Amino acid sequence: MASRSTTKNGYDRRVAILAAVDDFLFRSKIRATAKHVNADVQFAQTPEEILAKARELRPALVIIDLNSAKADPVATIAALKRDPDLASIRAIGFASHVHVELIAAARNAGADQVLPRSAFAGNLAEILASAMVP
Repeated sequence: MASRSTTKNGYDRRVAILAAVDDFLFRSKIRATAKHVNADVQFAQTPEEILAKARELRPALVIIDLNSAKADPVATIAALKRDPDLASIRAIGFASHVHVELIAAARNAGADQVLPRSAFAGNLAEILASAMVP
């Protein structure tokens, strides 16, 4: 379930983030960074699990590793953006910069942002913190 925290101005902010990332080291990095910025992150792997958790949690952000072997990333992004109840959830994909066709496919599927893995990792704290919405 999405957690809530209170900002210094007293406003509640939803901080749920759903991530589909296979790499355990990268998952650990996301988890540690989320803890640092006081964000609640949950993980899902299969397209069905990702969509079900998105419906349940109504996260502010869905992060998808475009190189995931389990998530069927492009089709999952397309399904997320086709669903009227989920389409407004921000979806960010990341992949190695050499996977130009995969990056283009994710953009065409409706990803709100697609980043090279290095840029995603380098800006992770800002990305997670930006997911905190009123």
